[in-house]
Amino acid sequence: MSYAIVPPYLLAKIAATDAPHLARAAEAARRTLTVPRPYRPRRATLELSVDGGHTLVAETSPAPDRTISDAENTETLPGTKVRGEDDAAVMDGAVNQAFDGLGTTFAFYWDAYRRDSIDGRGLPLEATVHYGRKYDNAFWNGERMVFGDGDGDVFTGFTGSITVIAHELTHGVTEDAGGLDYSGQSGALNESISDVFGALTEQYQLGQSADEASWLIGAGIFTPQVQGVALRSMKAPGTAYDDDALGKDPQPATMAGYVQTEDDNGGVHINSGIPNHAFYLVAVALGGRAWERAGLVWYKTVTGGSLPKNATFAQFATATLATAAAEYGEDSKEAGAIRKAWVEVGVLADGSGS
Repeated sequence: MSYAIVPPYLLAKIAATDAPHLARAAEAARRTLTVPRPYRPRRATLELSVDGGHTLVAETSPAPDRTISDAENTETLPGTKVRGEDDAAVMDGAVNQAFDGLGTTFAFYWDAYRRDSIDGRGLPLEATVHYGRKYDNAFWNGERMVFGDGDGDVFTGFTGSITVIAHELTHGVTEDAGGLDYSGQSGALNESISDVFGALTEQYQLGQSADEASWLIGAGIFTPQVQGVALRSMKAPGTAYDDDALGKDPQPATMAGYVQTEDDNGGVHINSGIPNHAFYLVAVALGGRAWERAGLVWYKTVTGGSLPKNATFAQFATATLATAAAEYGEDSKEAGAIRKAWVEVGVLADGSGS
């Protein structure tokens, strides 16, 4: 299962438009929907050595190892290598943006949670730019980031948004932690977790507090002619865009608007608005840097090894409460904010885990 930032329902909406000025975008969207995204699960590796005392030790290094390749508008991966970790910036802006975005995401995970790359063991970070022709998406395929250039009418290139890059790389973190089934509520949690850490990576990069942040996912990937600011809003799900061709952002903020559908693996991109909004409520209630307390609870919940692969919203909510209680105390401000948020979005009836 490859994870893409632009949901299929949005591409389908663009593909169906008959607006003359979006004919090129409609064709690009139709092509994007048909292009396969082959999933390549990676095999975990760990470098071992023997120290002077004949003790087996694991070798890790808190520095990224990045490789950027160019697909040259084909659908062949990985493409031609155009920049490595020790290489200077090149003339291609997409290459440099991808390189910098991978580095920022690496730095965020290391500084915030002492996680050494996606797998916690220094996994090299690889990306391919200029994938396909007018390809309207970016995705994680199990081993690398892949970026399209957009159609130029609705979408610009995808390398310029750090929330897109960190979102997709976080799918790799979730996979490494045991994974969440990509359907229904567990799939929506999978998407939400990537949105959470995508937003936190941007806030880390900009030095923003929870109150200062935009809480937008994919800001800047729409062209100016689109009536919208981003793909999703964690602060106000359902308000990210409202455009004649794209329609209105369909994300609900609470369980009252939960969408029952078989499309998009059971609505994984739509219903992710609910846990997204819960995290936003926790972050602003606690204030300060959202990655330090709210983010820590989410990170430890995801990587703690106790979540079932088919976790429901309620199971995840209860797990965050347990993490907060273990980290800060059952009656702590952190636990209280988390309990209140899950009640407010309608996932827990009384905040007690029921």
